[in-house]
Amino acid sequence: MTGAKITKRTVDAAKPGATRYVIWDSEVSGFGLRVGTSGRKVYLLKYRIGGGRKGTRREPVIGKHGDLTPDQARQIALEWMAEVRRGGDPAQTREALRDAPRMADLLARYLADHAERHKKASSVANDRRLIETRLRPALGKRKVAEVTRAEVERLHNRLAATPYEANRVLALLSKMFNLAEAWEMRPDGSNPCRHVKRFREERRERFLSERELARLGAALAAAERGEVVGSKGAPISPHAIAAIRLLIFTGARRGEVLGLRWDWIAWEAQRAELPDSKSGRKFLYLPPAALEVLRAVPRVEGNPHVIVGGRPGAALVNLTLPWIVIRAAAGLAGVRLHDLRHSFASVGAGAGMSLPLIGALLGHRETATTARYAHLSDDPQRAGAALISDRIKAAMAAGENDGARTVVTLGDRRS
Repeated sequence: MTGAKITKRTVDAAKPGATRYVIWDSEVSGFGLRVGTSGRKVYLLKYRIGGGRKGTRREPVIGKHGDLTPDQARQIALEWMAEVRRGGDPAQTREALRDAPRMADLLARYLADHAERHKKASSVANDRRLIETRLRPALGKRKVAEVTRAEVERLHNRLAATPYEANRVLALLSKMFNLAEAWEMRPDGSNPCRHVKRFREERRERFLSERELARLGAALAAAERGEVVGSKGAPISPHAIAAIRLLIFTGARRGEVLGLRWDWIAWEAQRAELPDSKSGRKFLYLPPAALEVLRAVPRVEGNPHVIVGGRPGAALVNLTLPWIVIRAAAGLAGVRLHDLRHSFASVGAGAGMSLPLIGALLGHRETATTARYAHLSDDPQRAGAALISDRIKAAMAAGENDGARTVVTLGDRRS
């Protein structure tokens, strides 16, 4: 059926019949409105590719009436015809776009083909958390190839209240898009995370003072006596208390202590030989205070873990809740478990230990990681400089007070 220019009036007047039919536009060749027997109306474009009447016929749907106006559909038809004249095939392009991978596919492939193969379990768990809470809700339905820098910036800015997490989300997303290019889901060099500026992060370092350590020791002792209990009145697990003490005395990471097994402990060498950690295979040195804690930890038959959890044969997983109770009893609001590791390092730096030695104890692979304690490591030198300068000042003052030339011995001189 051929008629005048397709307008809203034309579309509204078209009624369903016994069979579906097409009203062809009088202005744009091949542009038409198809009316189904149910009354559904869609815009389409008829064209041939490959040259003349022998070319392959295509008749793709442009869109549904209601989603598009006649003028909008006509404009798309004109753009498609221009693509045909350039040798393209809009139907094939549309089909490829429809079947193109979505972000949900990229998220799943990232976990299966990259994270679970190349990252540690704790890192995979954190990636999965960010994916489920941040990335999937925001981008899961989008096509991988269509995500823009503006969308990434909007997501990043929505997390401005938590800059550390916002930057981790951005870094994770950037890694995914780099892999998407390698997996041919996006063109090379198209990562939309490029040039998205990260938020400034304030170092979250907290060192416990001697008084705070004393309060923490008192709170742990009270918990061992049953005087500090959880919100439901349940006593704190002795394994949780032991875990906190081990974190204090070793400077270990939380996962290293919670995953510790009895057969990894070399008692005579005074160390735990961890087969894997964040920095790879590692010796966790166990000073006398830590060994004392280990000897007092109740062993559970059939459970290989030092820090036992609630399930048979399993390790303790959640140390956060016991720590919240302990730190409240100690008056240490806001102090994180990781701050115990910082405190271990700060005590070593303040005692004059070298930064390489502190880094080795903590298991740092990069010297830059230990450099954060540099401002603490000069405390002994500062005290020594003060002592020397005070003696020099006293010697000089003695001469000034005498008003005469005086020889003052500053120290032993041996030839």
